[in-house]
Amino acid sequence: MKLLCIGDVCSPAGVETALHYIPELKKQYDIDCTVVNGENASVSNGLTASDASLLFSAGADVITGGNHTLRQKSLHTVLDENPFVLRPDNIKTEYGGGYALIDKGRYSVAVINLLGQVYIENPKAENPFLAADELINRAKNDGASVIVVDFHAEATSEKRALGFYLDGKVSAFFGTHTHVQTSDIQILPGKTGYVTDIGMTGPVDSVLGVKKDIIISRMRDKKTDKFEFADGKCMISGCVFEIDEKAGHTISVESFCI
Repeated sequence: MKLLCIGDVCSPAGVETALHYIPELKKQYDIDCTVVNGENASVSNGLTASDASLLFSAGADVITGGNHTLRQKSLHTVLDENPFVLRPDNIKTEYGGGYALIDKGRYSVAVINLLGQVYIENPKAENPFLAADELINRAKNDGASVIVVDFHAEATSEKRALGFYLDGKVSAFFGTHTHVQTSDIQILPGKTGYVTDIGMTGPVDSVLGVKKDIIISRMRDKKTDKFEFADGKCMISGCVFEIDEKAGHTISVESFCI
């Protein structure tokens, strides 16, 4: 089977970009399952119910989240009612969860969403290693032969460590949150497909999706201007994992940035 993973969707313009390109990518790569990180899709960060609907209409099977997921109150009900809209499971809140099971007929795909602890203080996450163990056991009990992890984390070291810890236990592991696609795509010794960060879907002429002048002034002059998403041409970044659905092993990994 082939799994399409789309990097952090940033801003309404990023949503429009996803709407345009995801159907094309699914056709190009003959995709069986699509996971989209949508935690920055709203104009004020987070994900609204309407944003989620648009990403599903674009072709997402599961929408994963991150540290901004709970910001939009309109999503709280969606998290409870739609099992395919996730927030990191190791954020302890009454809304939703970080685990989804997709029934593909001949096989099932489990998607796990976790948040890092290093350099991310709000919201505070519990131990992602222990949370991963718990959810992988759940996936195996549910009969999932393909297990996918979206680890929304800041520190490269934390992503690498969790990736190696889960090598051989999951089919594919990809990082999100830092919005810059990394070049370390690989298949780990235990046949888990891995990449530290799959990048973002949003404005090209920006600093991680935000207007560059705002970020420069905050860093150079210590100003505290409110973040605003940049305008203009957008990009879409992500990764395609080809997975042996019987063995649960990654066969090949390919990144893209359009």
